[in-house]
Amino acid sequence: MEYTTQMDAARKGIFTPEMAKVAEKEHLEPKKLMALMAEGKVIIPCNKVHTCIEPNGLGSMLKTKINVNLGTSRDLTDLNMELEKVNHAVEMGAEAIMDFSSFGDTQKFRRKLTHECPAMIGTVPIYDAVVYYHKALGKITAREWIDIVRMHAEDGVDFMTIHCGINKETAKKFKRNRRLMNIVSRGGSIIFAWMEMTGEENPFFQYFDEILDICREYDVTLSLGDACRPGCLQDATDASQIEELITLGELTKRAWEKDVQIMIEGPGHMPLNQIAANMEIQKTLCHGAPFYVLGPIVTDIAPGYDHITSAIGGTVAAMNGASFLCYVTPAEHLRLPDVDDVKEGIIAARIAAHAADIAKGVPHAMDWDNEMAVARKKLDWNAMFDLAIDPEKARRYRESSRPEKEDTCSMCGNFCAVKNMNRILDGEIVSIFDE
Repeated sequence: MEYTTQMDAARKGIFTPEMAKVAEKEHLEPKKLMALMAEGKVIIPCNKVHTCIEPNGLGSMLKTKINVNLGTSRDLTDLNMELEKVNHAVEMGAEAIMDFSSFGDTQKFRRKLTHECPAMIGTVPIYDAVVYYHKALGKITAREWIDIVRMHAEDGVDFMTIHCGINKETAKKFKRNRRLMNIVSRGGSIIFAWMEMTGEENPFFQYFDEILDICREYDVTLSLGDACRPGCLQDATDASQIEELITLGELTKRAWEKDVQIMIEGPGHMPLNQIAANMEIQKTLCHGAPFYVLGPIVTDIAPGYDHITSAIGGTVAAMNGASFLCYVTPAEHLRLPDVDDVKEGIIAARIAAHAADIAKGVPHAMDWDNEMAVARKKLDWNAMFDLAIDPEKARRYRESSRPEKEDTCSMCGNFCAVKNMNRILDGEIVSIFDE
């Protein structure tokens, strides 16, 4: 029996090789995985052209995954540097790479990713259209926007962000309910400007069915973009954000009718106390489709430290139902991240994802922590380093301040509670000052 997409296969009762890998990783019964996929609550973004991919699932009951945004810009066009970041990101455990390239030979970079990189590859076609056509924004036609979507599908990308929720009606509401920070989504601002200049409907909304046909052909997952995500705390959970989410929920049903896999993008900047409620609103309005959050960033005052503000918000989001965290680096709001920024962002996002998985009871999520606890109890430093989320940094810190005795650290020395408890429980004498 043949199938078009992973969702179509699940609905037909076909257990694909990609599903088998995901089920094994997630400790999930095949029938349960297929049932969740048939409902749209779990997705496996996996373009048929991207043959070197290592499949991963996103959604209900699965481990939280992270995405890394990379790509060239007008000011920094070094493709080799971006590829170095990609390789580091994969080595550090990122399950997905989004190519945000907005300058240079974008197709060359994109094709290299889908031919060599095992991570899920995502793109934002609206960025590439501006680069590819190399003409004034208002001169790009509706047809040309859609043609770029097809080109990205043909190039093998596994998921695409499509800003289809900001239509003429949403735009009217946005203009009636002005914000402190307006629209901060790059793609959202581009399509809003295009609609204002041309007077036409958003082509990604108007020709959504044609986009679905392309996605069905190549098994591309649509990431329905949040053009109206809040860009500061003051704008969180406002009329424009919710109006767009309602539209995305309606488009989700249309996608599922064509067996196209869907995820929904979410905030943004948001006070900590609003995050859990936003996750519930999304699950309700978008019928349980996997939620992909950009942060959320929980305070606006920390440029240079937004990997931390994002990790705080991402943990709360994931423990309340978000499936996919977009990393944020210390360079957010300031510059294109370098290799060190990428590392900091990935580690912060992975910590957030793991902490959330423990909180929401993902099977075996805490096994790693238990192994670390055993190593610490034994004062087995090499085992601790091997288990650390960043072994290199852990080793470097230890080496930078070597203790007098190997079974302690320079913080506690002979006052080490772990060492002293081990000794006293083994019937030994503890004599802190005489050792």
